Amino acid sequence: MAFEFTDQNFDDEVRNASGVVVVDFWAEWCPPCRQLAPIIEQLAHDNPDVKIGKMNVDQNQSVPLEFGISNIPTIIFFKDGRVVETKVGAFPKSTLQGIIDQHVAA
Repeated sequence: MAFEFTDQNFDDEVRNASGVVVVDFWAEWCPPCRQLAPIIEQLAHDNPDVKIGKMNVDQNQSVPLEFGISNIPTIIFFKDGRVVETKVGAFPKSTLQGIIDQHVAA
């Protein structure tokens, strides 16, 4: 199951994390976000050693503002607390898995 990131847990779960963390910034009213949701869940299931989850931009505004999230879905890939890649839009599972694999291996 995908992790639920919030403004309150972001530092502990992302900034202070070691390894790869994937955060999907989304909102319930966003059709591409809803299209991406099952892909994020599948990625979380398929990659138990990578923390993969979602942050609702309507319920959490500090972190999205800090990262300049103006379009959703936006997926940010972190490694050891640093941004290593950002993708805006809904992407197929294979594309996102390839990015995860690239950063896990690096």
